[in-house]
Amino acid sequence: MRGDETADRTRRFQDQVLIHLDAAYGLARYMTRDPVAAEDIVQDAFLRAHRAFDGFRGGDARAWLLTIVRNNVHSWAAARRDRAEQALESVPGQGADIADEAAPTPEAWLAAQEDAADLRTLIEGLPPAFRETLLLREMEEMSYRDIAAVTGAPVGTVMSRLARARDLLAAAWRRREAGETR
Repeated sequence: MRGDETADRTRRFQDQVLIHLDAAYGLARYMTRDPVAAEDIVQDAFLRAHRAFDGFRGGDARAWLLTIVRNNVHSWAAARRDRAEQALESVPGQGADIADEAAPTPEAWLAAQEDAADLRTLIEGLPPAFRETLLLREMEEMSYRDIAAVTGAPVGTVMSRLARARDLLAAAWRRREAGETR
């Protein structure tokens, strides 16, 4: 009987959670701007989801998984900041010499058309809360309610963040079209 329960649990996990692998990677990739880190984050998120699956009480498995991914990204970013601060403290005056690790890879620039690359750059320049909300809505096609569940923000806040993100993105695009660098 135990083997049947394990097989059933595995099947349910695959049917309900594993199908959202692409969405999980997409969110992690856009939030981290680092494909290798995104893979690690998603792998850890799926391990956590698998361990916690018995506690999952139904509902939207996608929103549940993306919440785990989002939390992992925030943990990754905090650890990265801590490591960067420690590195800067250990070598006085060298902080300005460190290259921007968040810069897009050459492969990304070559793989995308110029407009797509510029749009991605503009999206990455949005404040994190706005960028995250915009990506969940436009890239993952999540509802306001689902975004609220993933981010822990009220639906009204999700709506205002989305409107503000769109306004900032439109203004940045207009500046780009006008040739401004700001």
